[in-house]
Amino acid sequence: MKRIFLFLFIMLAISPAIYAGDKKNAAAEAIEDNKEIHWLTLDEAQVKMKEAPRKLYMDVYTDWCGWCKKMDKTTFENPDVIKYMNEKFYAVKFNAEQQQDVRFLGKIYSYQAEQRCNELAAQLMGGRMSYPTSIIMMENFQNPQPIPGYQDVRTIEMLLKYLGDNIYQTKKFDVYQKEFTPTWKVVENVGANAPAGH
Repeated sequence: MKRIFLFLFIMLAISPAIYAGDKKNAAAEAIEDNKEIHWLTLDEAQVKMKEAPRKLYMDVYTDWCGWCKKMDKTTFENPDVIKYMNEKFYAVKFNAEQQQDVRFLGKIYSYQAEQRCNELAAQLMGGRMSYPTSIIMMENFQNPQPIPGYQDVRTIEMLLKYLGDNIYQTKKFDVYQKEFTPTWKVVENVGANAPAGH
């Protein structure tokens, strides 16, 4: 009888560890299978940028932003967006209102209570605090371009391909925009309701 209780106790003790390991493996498989965007922290992106430079896409959001949540449930769950983002960009989610200090390119950025945001968000967004804001940077974090507002699949396809395929090197954006034909499939009725709050 003692052996049975001992066996049950051991099984109960290791079950959470096994479950956590399964969740971690499932998350890794989802990223490898392009089922979700491989979101990095800013620290992780800085390490990866040193190893293999590529363009960076930063989603600047807040916890209360309804349009940020809608973008998470629609645009960022689109299979074409996921595949392209994972292939061409390092993707970072950045909470503009985070209160912990952030180290970026050797400088420390702190939370500014009067602005209700981290200094880095204010700097990258040029002081125009609007959420969500997409910030796209060239390799090695050069030339941050803030693009405010909710980006649907067609708009983000146009923006990502313009930079990710280096079209910007040979064509002005207004010309490209007129000629652009979207090819990514838009899934209807996913997150179709307007979000609460903005």
